[in-house]
Amino acid sequence: MNVVLSWCRLSGIFFRELTLSVKDVVLTVISPRRAIRSAIVAVPLDVESRAGITLLANMITLTPGTTSLHVSKDRSTLYVHVMNASDESVTQIKDGFERRVKEVLS
Repeated sequence: MNVVLSWCRLSGIFFRELTLSVKDVVLTVISPRRAIRSAIVAVPLDVESRAGITLLANMITLTPGTTSLHVSKDRSTLYVHVMNASDESVTQIKDGFERRVKEVLS
């Protein structure tokens, strides 16, 4: 796949997630009684390179409401704090950011 196209797709998904996350954080701030389900989730990693893990972790941290906390020693799991966790939190990270990171680095 074209490298420029891969980077454009990664940027697009990042800005989409950024927009959705900002909206979620704003709604939480202006509606303090709004239920939130904060959690630390373990994201099994398919991306193996240090550069890929770093890019993924930074994109997650730059998205409001999420923070990358730790990478396991064997680099197989990324631990992420999610402000409003759902059953799909891990799937969203893997199918969104991680899949696109793998595309740009392959």
